[in-house]
Amino acid sequence: MGSMMELALEPWARRVREKADLPVRLCWGRSGRDSLALGEFEEPQVEIRVRDPAAWPLLLDPRLDTLGQAYVEGLIDVDGRLDDILEVAHRLSEGGTRDESGLLARLRRRSVHTLESDTEAVQYHYDVSNAFYAEWLDPAMVYSCAYFENGDETLADAQQKKLDHILTKVRLQPGQRLLDIGCGWGALVLRAAERFGARCVGITLSSNQHELACERVRQAGLQDRIEIRLQDYREVSDGPFDRITSVGMFEHVGVDQLPFYFRRMRDLLVPDGWALNHGITSTDPQDGETRKGGGSFIERYVFPRGELPHIGTVLRTMQEGGLESFDAENLRRHYARTLGLWSQAFEDRTERIRALVDEKRWRIWRVYLAGSAWAFDHDEIALFQVLCRPAARPASELPWSRRWMYV
Repeated sequence: MGSMMELALEPWARRVREKADLPVRLCWGRSGRDSLALGEFEEPQVEIRVRDPAAWPLLLDPRLDTLGQAYVEGLIDVDGRLDDILEVAHRLSEGGTRDESGLLARLRRRSVHTLESDTEAVQYHYDVSNAFYAEWLDPAMVYSCAYFENGDETLADAQQKKLDHILTKVRLQPGQRLLDIGCGWGALVLRAAERFGARCVGITLSSNQHELACERVRQAGLQDRIEIRLQDYREVSDGPFDRITSVGMFEHVGVDQLPFYFRRMRDLLVPDGWALNHGITSTDPQDGETRKGGGSFIERYVFPRGELPHIGTVLRTMQEGGLESFDAENLRRHYARTLGLWSQAFEDRTERIRALVDEKRWRIWRVYLAGSAWAFDHDEIALFQVLCRPAARPASELPWSRRWMYV
C-alpha cells in the first residue's frame, strides 16, 4: 500500500521539488514508515506526518488555509523550528491553484454585521479565558500592537508607550471625557484616568474582558472616574465625548459598515474633539484578504466575520462618516515585533497553555500568532493609527505641526 501511495504521489512531489526544492520530508503509514522528500537535503528541516487520509486533498492543493486546516484539525503533525515551518508553508502554498485575494474574493466573503452576529464573533475570539491570554500577553494584558519607540523595549514597556502614544496623540486633558471603543481588559482607560486625569467609559462585547476590566478598576480605586460597560458602539447614547479611541476593534465592523461606524464616532464627539482609530489594514487596494488563503484561515478559525480595509478605504470612509483625517501612522514593523514576542511567549509556555485549552484551540493560536507575525513582516497586512477630527471645522483649529505627539 505504501508503494502504491508513493507511486501516486511522486508526480506531485516532483513538481514541488522542481518548483520549490523544500527541505521537507512527508511521511505517512504506520509509524511514518513511508515517506517522500520534497527537495534535496541531507536532513529535513521540517517533517510533515499524515495522521488521517482526509489530509491528502488539503496537502495536494496547498494554500495557507488548507495547510492550516490540516494542522489544526489534527490531520497532520509538523515537526521543526516554527520559523522553518512558516517558510515552508508559504513556499508550498505558492503551488496552490486558487487565488482568494482581491475584490471578488472579498465580495464572496462579505459578512452581514448585526449586533447579534458581531457579539457572537467577538465572544468566540475573546472569551477563551482570561487565564489563556494572561499566559502570553504583557502584565497589563494589552492585546493590540505595541509601540517600540527605540526598538529595544520589553513588551510591557512598549505596550505602556503605545497607550501613552495614543493618549498623547488625541491631546487628552484632565477632566475630559474619553470613550474607548473595544476597551479590552481596561488598560487604556486605566492609563487615561491615572496619568491623564480623564473621565472614561470603556465598552466591550466580551463578558470575560468586562468582568476583569471592572475588577481592575475596583482594585485601582477608580470607580468614580472609569465605567466599563458590556455594550456595542451602536448602543452608546450618552455623548458627547471630548475624545474617542478605538484600538484593535474596527476589524470586526465590516468594510461596508465603516461609514456608519465613523459617523457614530463623529456623532459622539464634541465639535472640537479628537478621535483615533488603531487597526489592522489590508495591503490590497481592493480591500482583499491576504494572499494564499491566510485570510480565509483567520475567518474560519480565529476572527469570524473579520474584514480588513485598505488604508485608502479607511481614509475615504472616515470622510464619508464626517471625520477629517489629520495624521496616519503606519506601525507595521511594530506589530511584526509585537506578534513575534507574543508567539515566543506562547511557545515558551506551551505546557501551561495546553492545560487551559483543548488541542485544537492550542494549534489554532500557535499558527495564528506566528503566521500573523510573518504576514506583518512581509507586508501582507499593515497596522495604521489614524487621528481625526469632526470635518468642516475652521482650519485655524488645526495644529501647525505634529510636534506634540513626540514630546
